[in-house]
Amino acid sequence: MAGACTAGVDTGFVALGYGKVAVLGVVQGITELLPISSTAHMRIVPAFLGWQDPGSAFSAAMQLAALGAVISYFWRDVVGVSAGAMLAVAKRDFKDANFRFALGVTLATVPVVVFGLALSGVLNQCNSPLRSLEVIGTASIVMALLLAAAEIGAKHVRVVENSTLRDHLLIGLAQAGALIPGVSRSGSTLTAAMFLGFKREEAARFSFLLGLPAITLAGVKELWVLARAGLSIEGWSVLLVGLIVASIAAYAAIYLLMAIVERFSSWPFVIYRAGMGTLLLAGVYWGWLG
Repeated sequence: MAGACTAGVDTGFVALGYGKVAVLGVVQGITELLPISSTAHMRIVPAFLGWQDPGSAFSAAMQLAALGAVISYFWRDVVGVSAGAMLAVAKRDFKDANFRFALGVTLATVPVVVFGLALSGVLNQCNSPLRSLEVIGTASIVMALLLAAAEIGAKHVRVVENSTLRDHLLIGLAQAGALIPGVSRSGSTLTAAMFLGFKREEAARFSFLLGLPAITLAGVKELWVLARAGLSIEGWSVLLVGLIVASIAAYAAIYLLMAIVERFSSWPFVIYRAGMGTLLLAGVYWGWLG
């Protein structure tokens, strides 16, 4: 079902109301940190339930819910790198490991910012073609194949501490691909890190740390877009409910992901993504999804 427009921005989530947005908040919080695409699920779940599309601005703004979970789980990494990088700058020690990692994270954020700005008109427009179920289904299957290839071919030996600026830039380019619904920021960066030889749990750690600036910028940018579009007080209160619920769900999701990749592998996500993509394309083809 098509979403609603406010000054050209898709704000379909407002009409969904508090209860439905709370449900989507749970889905968002879980899927944002798992490599299965939260944006895709923000489109798929309403489609299956017969609800209208909450819109891309809602999906992007809701990414902010993941920040607390990631920062708390990797608190030592975040504080260590931040404090170490600032101390290195003060000492002009630009060979310091923390400074180089912070620089790498900054460089890795550039591609998603550039492509995000370039595609913002298409991503945020009402009934964006990039949010079609065909695009999401195809992206899900392609990413399932890439993640499977990484599982089979990767060496799984490297750790985050020996990452290079080249690693950051390549994973940053992969992160930019997540602008396409169905790709998944977590999934694309996790896959790229495993292709570069990182252990599964280290690839997940790398993915989360590298994604903090991108998640923050995307969420804040969408809040700004909604503010410029003149979102109503009711709209802001509905969005806040979604963010609170999603934040709680995100805590569970990050522990789940780390437990799976540490003890097993990423194959459960490969199977899920392949099945989801196939189901979506079949549903569109046979006419029971639209």
